[in-house]
Amino acid sequence: MTHPPLGDMLATLRGTTPLVHCITNYVAMNSTANLLLATGASPAMLHAPEEVAEFTAIAGALSINIGTISTPWAESMQLAARTANATGTPWVLDPVAVGATAFRQQVCTALLAYRPSVIRANASEVMALAGLASQGRGVDATASTDEAQQAAIDLARQQRCIVAMTGETDFVTDGTLHYRLTGGHPLMPRVTTLGCGVSALVAAFVAANQAHPLPATLAALACFSIAGSRAGEQASGPGSFQVALLDALYALTPNDLSSLSQLEALDAV
Repeated sequence: MTHPPLGDMLATLRGTTPLVHCITNYVAMNSTANLLLATGASPAMLHAPEEVAEFTAIAGALSINIGTISTPWAESMQLAARTANATGTPWVLDPVAVGATAFRQQVCTALLAYRPSVIRANASEVMALAGLASQGRGVDATASTDEAQQAAIDLARQQRCIVAMTGETDFVTDGTLHYRLTGGHPLMPRVTTLGCGVSALVAAFVAANQAHPLPATLAALACFSIAGSRAGEQASGPGSFQVALLDALYALTPNDLSSLSQLEALDAV
């Protein structure tokens, strides 16, 4: 099994500057926009129900993050997801802390009906979405990616989508092909909203590479992994790490992505 041409994915993104419609949480808006800009995409943060459907139809991709959800936002998310499904616009679901409350479960159940292109989540969230017992606490992952691999595969097959499960080790599957990605840096969990930003970055890569959603997803995660590793080499703590990460994403080249990605194709399950 050959690895996808990840560098080509980044080159295409930068050549097209895809517009990514982000319905994300209050905490993540600024950092997510900066991550997309640094990598080469164009962010937009809209959540009013009066305009989300119209804007989703003209965006390259949609990214939905339920972090600071409320009833009006849930309505907007469903309108946007329904539009994306109807127009063939790729969209990414980030089910933040889905196992924590019944409301989050209800919202995610409704959103799954509109067939996300990619689900980007941690292990606990994947297990909750797949209907497995999980002791998730807030947005923190209390299950390892190894424990949740089968849940990710089942979820991908059930939803007919890509599941990108991130943590110390990332696991990406479309239900048939499975990949493991390593790298990053221990400071990454010390900076809030980086996971939220990854979800939007996946949307940007899929928008630019719609014919190749699986390698596009891998490329997004690899970008983050390599940039995180480089940022950690020069950062003295979480604050300087966040700045260094933006610089590292901006400086990343397609050749870096192809040559430095710690990507492993796994045997079929």
